[in-house]
Order: sequence, then structure tokens, then C-alpha cells
Amino acid sequence: MKRIWLLFSQTVTVFVAAYFVVATLQPGWLGRGNVRSGAGIALIEAPASTAAAGQPAAGSFSAAARKAAPAVVSINTSKAVRHPRSNDPWFQFFFGDQSGQQQQAGLGSGVIISPDGYILTNNHVVEGADEIEVTLTDSRRARARVIGTDPDTDLAILKIELDKLPVIVLGNSDTLDVGDQVLAIGNPFGVGQTVTSGIVSALGRTQLGINTFENFIQTDAAINPGNSGGALVDGNGHLMGINTAIYSRSGGSMGIGFAIPVSTARLVLDGIVKDGQVTRGWIGVEPNELSPELAETFGVKASEGVIITGVLQDGPAAQAGMRPGDVIVKVDGKNVGNVSELLTAVAALKPGTAAPFNVRRADTLVELSITPGLRPRPQRNVRR
Repeated sequence: MKRIWLLFSQTVTVFVAAYFVVATLQPGWLGRGNVRSGAGIALIEAPASTAAAGQPAAGSFSAAARKAAPAVVSINTSKAVRHPRSNDPWFQFFFGDQSGQQQQAGLGSGVIISPDGYILTNNHVVEGADEIEVTLTDSRRARARVIGTDPDTDLAILKIELDKLPVIVLGNSDTLDVGDQVLAIGNPFGVGQTVTSGIVSALGRTQLGINTFENFIQTDAAINPGNSGGALVDGNGHLMGINTAIYSRSGGSMGIGFAIPVSTARLVLDGIVKDGQVTRGWIGVEPNELSPELAETFGVKASEGVIITGVLQDGPAAQAGMRPGDVIVKVDGKNVGNVSELLTAVAALKPGTAAPFNVRRADTLVELSITPGLRPRPQRNVRR
């Protein structure tokens, strides 16, 4: 028995020693990876995987990025600017003649949405530009012309004349849920096309003071200067929004970015391409958020709705009998709880077609039939 145990011990010892030598000098024999010698050093490489064979790794967004990225372009703008005091004699005395124009450059992104060359971007990217140049991911360049802009939503439609354009697939932003994974694609800081990932942090963000009509998708995907006008896409590479703004104290991404839903962008696109402008209803009132102080001031007994503090003389609302102090609670059968909802509801009305407005006046409920007019275009776009 002792002799058998001694033989077993010696056999195990020799086997362990051989395993150690092989594992040190020839690990590939043990299936631990591919070994190559580089400059006399043994290197261990990972075995071939599905990723190496062209298949994305588990959890990868590479397929979505490859699908959407070619349709996202870089936009460079330039415009001539003059010093505001260049004609002031005292200014010229101290600083010389500054009447010559200087070129100011701008940078942003855009998304090709049609084989015909239509590009969706932000109005503030191209606003006031004298020249607009679009650069594709395949390095092709083209001059773009502005088809139309909508400062109320901060959207603009451009067009380029090139063949064989990559086109993004439009998704349905109404199906998004908080927590869905998304990618932001654009050209931040001019470093080149960049893809960042995150989730949908919130939906229907309003009252941010960015646009007149707000219904933002909030995301924590990194959005930085230069990303404006770029694409927010889902895991399938479908366009869900146009990246527009960020909340930041430093100028860079802090994990709070905002995108305009593609549902809004399609309405703007259809209006501009078909009619040359976006048609929205307008009734000529000055709305305010309902507060106990305003309710007491105007003597109205209401706890919800939007209070009207001013009515334009001879405007659609005035002609229908609306007065300061009225509280609008419904527009065409839809409840309105704040100013943003009222603006959106009125804008959706067809100019020239009467619509019912449910109004709380003092302690009674009144229904007014108001025929909205065409919403005037803003004089300028205030960018905050």
C-alpha cells in the first residue's frame, strides 16, 4: 500500500510540473488564447469571437450607430459681422477705422432625412448665416440653401444637391419611454463625428425658456456644443429627436440634454416643404399661469386652467368676447393646465375654423366660439 501511494505521489508531482512548464512556455496548447511573439515577448491574444467575425458584441450599439451615423452631417456656417460702433467718430479716433466686415464662423450638425437632399437641423445653427457648408461622413462637401425655418420650435430645413445620399429612418418618438436607451450623434466641438449613449431621462419637458413651443425629450447622453441639430436615435438607429440644448454651468455636458421629438419635426417639415411656412392658430391673448394672487386680483374662482391677463383689441379672442381675467380650462375639448399647453392647443387649431373654448369667468363657466387667425412669425429668435 505504501509503495502504491509513493507511485501515485510521484505521478501527480510530474504531471503538475509538466503542466506548469507548458502553461508558462506554450499556453496556446492549453487553449488559453493565441500566443504571438513580439520583439521576443510572448503575447497572449483572445480567441476569435463573434465580434471579430463581424457580429456585434452583446449589449453593443454598433449596429444602430452604423445605420444612423452616415446620415448625420457636420454644418459649418459663416456670416459677415461689423462692430456695432464702427461708424462712431470717437470710436474711430481711438481704435481706427473698423468699418471692414469680419467673418464669424459657426458649427453644428444636421440629419439627412430625404434622398432629395433635405436636411433637418436647428434654426439657431443657421440663423443669420451668409454661407452654409455641409460635410458628409464620406468627406463630400456641398453648399446648402435654407428651405425654411421655424424659430418657434428652433428647427430649420436645408437642402443640398448631391447624389447617393445616406438617409436616416424616422422613428416614432411617441413610443419612447423613460429608461429607453438612446444614442446622440453629432460633431461636438468640431472634433469629428461622435456617438454617445444614454437613456431617456424624461419626456414632455416644458417651461424651460428655450423655445416658444416646448415638448422636449430629456436625455443623459452627452450633448456638447456642436451637437445642436444632430440625431437622437434609438437602439435600432431610428431617428427619435433633434438634439437642441443642454443644461450646463460649464459649457459642456452635465448629463442633462434636450432634443426636439421627431413628431414635432415632421409637422414643421411638412409645413415648410408644402406651404413654405408652419401654419399655426393664434387668438391674440396674453396668458399667465394661474396663481391664488392673480385669481384674487381678477375675482375669479378657479383652481386650474390658464388666466388671461390681456386681450388684443380686435383680435380673434376679443371679437369672440373674451375678457381679461377669464380662465381658459379647455380648448376644443382638451384640458389645458399651463401656458405651454394652451399655446400648443391653440397652435394646433386651423386658422379660419371656429373652435370652442371653455372659460371660467368669475364663478360661472362660459363657452366661447373663437375663430383663430394665423399666428404671426416672431421678429427674432431669442436664444437662452
